[in-house]
Amino acid sequence: MTTTQPTRRDGEATRQRLLRAALELYTTVGFRATTTPAIAARAGVAEGTIYRHFSGKEHLLNEVYRGAQHWGTAVVQETGGEAGVPGRLLQIARRLIETAARDAAQTRMLLRRRDEQHLDERSREAEREFRNALQGVVAAGRSGGVVRQGPAELWTDVWLALVAFIAERVGAREWPPEAPPVSMALDAAWDAIAAR
Repeated sequence: MTTTQPTRRDGEATRQRLLRAALELYTTVGFRATTTPAIAARAGVAEGTIYRHFSGKEHLLNEVYRGAQHWGTAVVQETGGEAGVPGRLLQIARRLIETAARDAAQTRMLLRRRDEQHLDERSREAEREFRNALQGVVAAGRSGGVVRQGPAELWTDVWLALVAFIAERVGAREWPPEAPPVSMALDAAWDAIAAR
């Protein structure tokens, strides 16, 4: 009888299943209510398998949180500056909303502001990178006279709060991405920060 050793690829596939299971559970039932047996069950592995890849559920939280923040930073960086600040913010919002329609957990993890006490410094730095990238767009709008005067951080948070509200409605399947309330709320997000 021959036994085969699990390949590195199998290990990575298992790791990815664990990350996905944690992401889905953390963004639906919450970090505190999520147990390692629940993560293992969702991933289709034994509970002990988690500890071959991660030190525990807090380590998993940091991994999925960083992944979401890096994705969000890439979304901001990939938008074209040629559209101007209003167009660029609309592109960013649309990408977040489109992702919420097909992967609500990813968008929720990006936009969440809970469980901060469980985040390590690398996760906090990833969040700062996302927020700084978005603030850079808003600050460019302020410098160009299209965003209200005042702290770019404030206007970024205002805009992002409204976009998060939209993404949550879309992720919960209350609004389709192209529904009139989505467009109206996106207009409201811009109006909230636009120079008068």
